[in-house]
Amino acid sequence: MKILVATEKPFAPVAVQGIKEVIEAAGHELVLVEKGTKADMIAAVADAAGLIVRSDKVDKEVFDAAKQLKVVVRAGAGYDNIDLAEATAHGVCVMNTPGQNANAVAELVMGMLVTLIRNRYNGTSGTELLGKTLGIHAYGAVGRNVARIAKGFGMKVSALDPWVKDEVMEADGIKPVHNLEDLYRNNQYVSLHIPATNETRGSVNQALISLLPKNGVLINAARKEVIDEASLAAALAARTDVRYVADVKPDNAAELEEKYGDRVFFTPKKMGAQTAEANINAGLAAANQVVAHLKDGFNRFQVNK
Repeated sequence: MKILVATEKPFAPVAVQGIKEVIEAAGHELVLVEKGTKADMIAAVADAAGLIVRSDKVDKEVFDAAKQLKVVVRAGAGYDNIDLAEATAHGVCVMNTPGQNANAVAELVMGMLVTLIRNRYNGTSGTELLGKTLGIHAYGAVGRNVARIAKGFGMKVSALDPWVKDEVMEADGIKPVHNLEDLYRNNQYVSLHIPATNETRGSVNQALISLLPKNGVLINAARKEVIDEASLAAALAARTDVRYVADVKPDNAAELEEKYGDRVFFTPKKMGAQTAEANINAGLAAANQVVAHLKDGFNRFQVNK
């Protein structure tokens, strides 16, 4: 069977080689479309049984063209680039590869935080992390890695996640929090790891941000959609001590940078998973999951119904 890897932002060559070996060892054919357009994907997917993508859009037009498609795997944790309803309507299983990029994203979270609190290394006196409080908003794979690294800095870490039992957090040395307002009110730094869903889009707003203690910092390595950007601007205007750092550049980034200068920091593009290790890990996981699904219906990481 044909398995298509269609990525506008290509995998590293070593990852592509690994993906090729996994697919061909299972007796399938790899078709690679790198730096292609959506039209290129649509043309190539027509006779594909499996599809591997990164942040590429997979919507109704793609599914309509993919008459033999059985499985799509997003090489990464987030999957809001895939139309799950259309996938289900077309009988296609959609999976992600949770955890493969987690350490890479977590290291960037802490790197961005250090950059901000050390005043971008501009020669002025900054702040240390030892003994400071960090709240983790969603304790999934990335959140757990952030907690692990933060504890290495000697930080006091708490987390809120209704899907994770208290005893799991406590076993990790993390304090469970059950109220969102308490998470923001009691932690100088808060790191966001919630997905972009109908419930979470725009949910992080001025009301929450204003609860941060003096010199609070909000870190976003999740999705820009979870932030109410107008409300964020209002919060930064009202609280001149609060800062915001993100791996997901907001639509109003230029306005925020002009008005608030060094109080905000954004990577030029989403860079959380941009490490050689994460690139390889996610690509190989995606290849193995596609092969396993085509062989025996493996669907452990299915995200659609």
